[in-house]
Amino acid sequence: MHETERHRVILSAVQERPVVTVPDLCAMTDASEATIRRDIATLHVQKKLRRVRGGAEAISPPDFVGINARPFALQETIHAAQKRAIARAAVELCKDGDAIIINGGTTTFQMVHPLTTKRCQVFTNSFPIAEHLLKHSKNTVMLPAGAIYREQSIILSPFDEDGSRHFYARRMFMGCRGLGPLGLMEGDPLLVQAEQKLIGQADELVVLADSSKFASRSSLLLCPLSRIDTVITDDGIDDRAAKMLEAAEVKLIVAELAAAESKIRAEEETRA
Repeated sequence: MHETERHRVILSAVQERPVVTVPDLCAMTDASEATIRRDIATLHVQKKLRRVRGGAEAISPPDFVGINARPFALQETIHAAQKRAIARAAVELCKDGDAIIINGGTTTFQMVHPLTTKRCQVFTNSFPIAEHLLKHSKNTVMLPAGAIYREQSIILSPFDEDGSRHFYARRMFMGCRGLGPLGLMEGDPLLVQAEQKLIGQADELVVLADSSKFASRSSLLLCPLSRIDTVITDDGIDDRAAKMLEAAEVKLIVAELAAAESKIRAEEETRA
């Protein structure tokens, strides 16, 4: 990632949480700690952020404190090719007429493109997913009630009655903050509450997680591995993570990155 792009990512990140750590910024930019520390020092001198021990903070933090999750616009640039391959494999599980739940996220958002050829009943708390499917497909789209969190482009409600209780799905597709031996992890209590409600409305839970998520951790456990039916990831998954899923009797689908990208390009050329 070019220096200008890294600076944009860093400045965006410091606006959505009190302090952003150097390891967090390394994960967002695929840069080394030394590079990120130099970037922070440069932006500090330019008075665009404030350097603090172990990371950076905004000089003028926003008045509104959102949820503990990266902005949608920032997150969708990370591991983009892997997300496309994983999402395509996820849509291959869907058939016309299926009732499905798609949780908000940048990996699940990539499902919208292959879903344009389907006619499913889709319940989603993602504003971008709903908008795209309404404009470019014949899928039926339903949304829950709640507040729109602009940075993450999702709809969340602290109340039990948000409409999700009235929707039954064969499968729920969702991303995650991290995936480990204890189960699926998220970073914000409101996200955990909303996702647990949705999980309860589906027979099967399908997790879309690029291979980096097996090394990520969070303080909040969403559900144990035993609740997950299928994990779809990319071919960067290591043997340890694969064996962890096998031991938990979770079905593993590995999306081959090169094959998926080749197929996507071929379809784009055909449409052109």
